[in-house]
Amino acid sequence: MKKYIAEFIGTFTLVFMGCGTAMLVGCDATFGSGYILTAFAFGLAIVAMAYGVGNISGGHVNPAVSLAVLISGGMTVKDFCGYVIAQILGALAGSALLDGIFALGEITDMTGGYGTNGLGGVHDSVGAGLLVEIVLTFLFVLLILGVTSKNQNHGSFGGLIIGLTLVGIHIIGIGLTGTSVNPARSLGPAIVAAIEGNTDPISVVWVFIVAPLIGGALAALCYKFLESSKKEA
Repeated sequence: MKKYIAEFIGTFTLVFMGCGTAMLVGCDATFGSGYILTAFAFGLAIVAMAYGVGNISGGHVNPAVSLAVLISGGMTVKDFCGYVIAQILGALAGSALLDGIFALGEITDMTGGYGTNGLGGVHDSVGAGLLVEIVLTFLFVLLILGVTSKNQNHGSFGGLIIGLTLVGIHIIGIGLTGTSVNPARSLGPAIVAAIEGNTDPISVVWVFIVAPLIGGALAALCYKFLESSKKEA
């Protein structure tokens, strides 16, 4: 149960910090400052949770990461289900808190949708959105598997490496899809947006659930192959 609570807290923090920053500053490509601030907010949230709860649950904070760990043999199906439920609930709680704060404080949501993901940057192309999210998630999860591998020794810098990589992933991805690479991070804000009357994000949220899971699974299979090849060599 402690592992699930840790995943809830981690995903809550990711959505609260990342989506909250996006809601405050927007992601206007004209100047780019919103891009950078939002990218660092997501990355620093991961750094914080990697060191804050990583020793308890592994700090997945992402169903795509949990799926990759499951495929790699690092967790049971029972734990995988528990992690995913905790992550989704954490994302919902983070989005709901942002909704309450912005409503009570009469603060304008600069994203217009609680920091949800969309296909506007790829001109509403589902195919392009799927491809972007699969590739970005593949790269991100592959990095995580490499950094956390027992065969690697990154000391205490693993969480920092993962967080900074997520910053880079967001810098390229925000203008395309808003950058998901995390089904829970996408689902939570989309549900809250739909409850508040904005159903556009929920209509495409499946893209940001399916694509990251595919990317995470491919990363796990690729890393298993690379590790097995290394052992044979």
